[in-house]
Amino acid sequence: MATSQRERVNVEGHELTLTNLGKILYPETGTTKAEVLEYYAAVAPFLIPAAANRPATRKRWVNGVGTATHPGQMFFQKNLDQSTPSWVPRVTIQHSDHSNDYPLVNNLATLTWLAQIASLEIHVPQWQVDADGTMLPPDRLVLDLDPGPGTGLPECVEVAKLARSILQDMGLDPVPVTSGSKGIHLYAGLDGTQKWEQVSAFAHELARSLEADHRDLVVSDMKKTLRKGKVLVDWSQNSGNKTTIVPYSLRGRAHPMVAAPRTWRELASPKLEHLDFTAVMKRVKEGKDPFATVEAGGRSAHPPAPGDKATGKTVNPRLATYLDKRDPRRTPEPFPAPARQPGSRPPQDDAEPNPPGGIFVIQEHHARRFHLDFRLEHDGVLASWALPRGVPETPDKNHLAVQTEDHPMEYAEFAGVIPKGEYGAGTVSIWDSGEFECEKWRDGKEVIATLTGKPGGGLHGTRRFALIHTGESPSQWLIHLMKDKPGLTVLKSPTAESNGTPSRESNGTPSYAAMLATSGTTADVSSGDWLFELKWDGFRAIVSGSGGKIRLTSRSGIDMTPTYPELADPRYWPAHDFVADGEIVALSKNGHPSFELLQKRMNLFKPGDVERARAAVPVQLMVFDLLYDAGAQGGADLTSLPLSERRKRLTDFRAGLPSKGSPIHISEILEHDLDDILASASELGLEGVMAKRADSKYQAGRRSRSWIKLKLERMQEVVVGGWRPGSGARLGTVGALLVGIPDGDKLRYAGRVGSGFKDWQLRDILKRLQGIDRTDSPFLDIPAEDARGAQWVSPELVGEVTFGEWTSGGRMRHPVWRGWRPDKSPEDIDALTDGRHAK
Repeated sequence: MATSQRERVNVEGHELTLTNLGKILYPETGTTKAEVLEYYAAVAPFLIPAAANRPATRKRWVNGVGTATHPGQMFFQKNLDQSTPSWVPRVTIQHSDHSNDYPLVNNLATLTWLAQIASLEIHVPQWQVDADGTMLPPDRLVLDLDPGPGTGLPECVEVAKLARSILQDMGLDPVPVTSGSKGIHLYAGLDGTQKWEQVSAFAHELARSLEADHRDLVVSDMKKTLRKGKVLVDWSQNSGNKTTIVPYSLRGRAHPMVAAPRTWRELASPKLEHLDFTAVMKRVKEGKDPFATVEAGGRSAHPPAPGDKATGKTVNPRLATYLDKRDPRRTPEPFPAPARQPGSRPPQDDAEPNPPGGIFVIQEHHARRFHLDFRLEHDGVLASWALPRGVPETPDKNHLAVQTEDHPMEYAEFAGVIPKGEYGAGTVSIWDSGEFECEKWRDGKEVIATLTGKPGGGLHGTRRFALIHTGESPSQWLIHLMKDKPGLTVLKSPTAESNGTPSRESNGTPSYAAMLATSGTTADVSSGDWLFELKWDGFRAIVSGSGGKIRLTSRSGIDMTPTYPELADPRYWPAHDFVADGEIVALSKNGHPSFELLQKRMNLFKPGDVERARAAVPVQLMVFDLLYDAGAQGGADLTSLPLSERRKRLTDFRAGLPSKGSPIHISEILEHDLDDILASASELGLEGVMAKRADSKYQAGRRSRSWIKLKLERMQEVVVGGWRPGSGARLGTVGALLVGIPDGDKLRYAGRVGSGFKDWQLRDILKRLQGIDRTDSPFLDIPAEDARGAQWVSPELVGEVTFGEWTSGGRMRHPVWRGWRPDKSPEDIDALTDGRHAK
């Protein structure tokens, strides 16, 4: 780790600025922030599995821990603050009178960020959350052996052995952790079938039992007056509201000690002592993790073989290969419960012999070579295929699928780090999961299944796949995306006709294309009568009502009604026919439009997916124009009227409609000085301001200088023409996008975009680029250094970036990815006003 004071790094695709690297956080040993960062990077493969999916509470020493005689100031932090990077995984936990947003230490980037802000201690509960943020039953038990006055580690070891004997009689084999403070934490893995109240009550009774049998050594009461010469068995940390320092975390003491997992052989040594960070770094280099058995659910070192006579229980024989390749002492991967029998569902009187479907999981596996693992429930196991090129995005191109060993059903929830040297070593995360319907399953020959993933998952809804054996080696298959993808409806001719009149849909309601604005500066609106409103950072929508039915249409003609049903509720619209123009936005917790949040509502059509996403990300519609109003006097088509008149009609149009609880709002005309409006927009974190001539007609389907976009940030819509493969943490995915701006019939190269990506966006980008590859560059003028090693794609997809400034060579300086613009095509990008003159 470099010791310069400031360094910009890329960790797992996330950009972080590390500051004050030479700052001393532990004065008595001279340990710097750089060394703390180096330590957490070294132990990440062991700490992350112990902390993953557990809401993390942090203890921060921003000015260092101080000394034994003069401790530094500590900040105890539960809730995330506004400066938290958006890519940090998090969960909202509702407490009795408030809620907190907690980080989930699920990846190295998050762990690095915590170290950067001097969160030296990380504390987590004994339970995890599921993919929806719901608290799960505890999966481990902990006893905190705290020595009282006159006792120390030797007495804690004696109590640990006594507790171990009791736990082993119950089938649990605990792992000791020297706390790095005074005592020992004793952990035992649980099967997750009991509530925390039950686990806490058991731990309390265990502590009382130890006290009853060894009154001269053990106390279970928290009173300090009772603890002299004894070891407190603190059982209270099994409460659903309590946390314990996570194994491998540093301690905020005078010396950089660590909560270090140990072996029982080590505990038997008379030289046992707490370990500091340098000693733990040496241990993890050997790849040994005593805590792995706890993460594996407390199972014994060797799970019983199929038909184990000692237990009288069986493990599905299809898992023999899985068991042969793994050692539960060395990997956190799940091992099958001995009682599991073939068939994962309880029998039902009317059950079919082979249920048509089940659960699926697709896992992202950063092993020696990046790939996706595609797993479908079948006969009580997860039938598995490795996809070196991911899932196919188009029916025109099949991908290789290599069948691997069956995995236990428990693997459907696995995410973690498989240690170096073990089978499949690398990081595993869930790319998407859900349920599937099975049309056909011919073992060893063919599988046809329709998969429905989760909101925000890699599948983006429902996809139908066929897995086909090639007839060559048993492991060689192909995966094919079936053509019939449900839910997508494209409207015909949603544009104005050449004579200026709108086209008509079959129901008789006019169909208008959106009028488009031009980028400009305040100089462009310095004279004349202009109306100003905020520029909403969202998706454009033309809303039409006919016969009491509401439909939302995107700029490109896609029917978005199934995706945003809350905006198509007839209660919030007039009963007569109309056409209005507006912007769909998603608001963050601070009430500001968030384009990132809105992307999580994209491309969802299945009702279940939409409802789940709707609960997590509600949307609003900001209406700013009225094009057609069958209830208006003097004619229904309003596009030839001046904007000032259309706005008056819009106010009348919305009068009398319910406003309470309505997601439909009128975008307000701001009657203030333009400089004040721009300043307010900046304070609100908005994209900019729209300036519209008061006398402008609605020019359907045309870009006009009667509407001017005044952007506060340099922002540019771009066309993706290629990509460069990633390396390091991005190995197997996208390192950078090569983007351009249309210039006539050519694509002018505008730069390389390598930052701003979220993990899920990287997966989404790679998925979208597959199937549109080409052999030559689509760019007119790309430099050789940027073209080297590039993969070219047809220039079809539009995205949006922010950037610092334009270089003299016409390139964007420091472009940052914002997201896709599925509502726009390359022809929609204004090549003449590409952001160079934005304010």
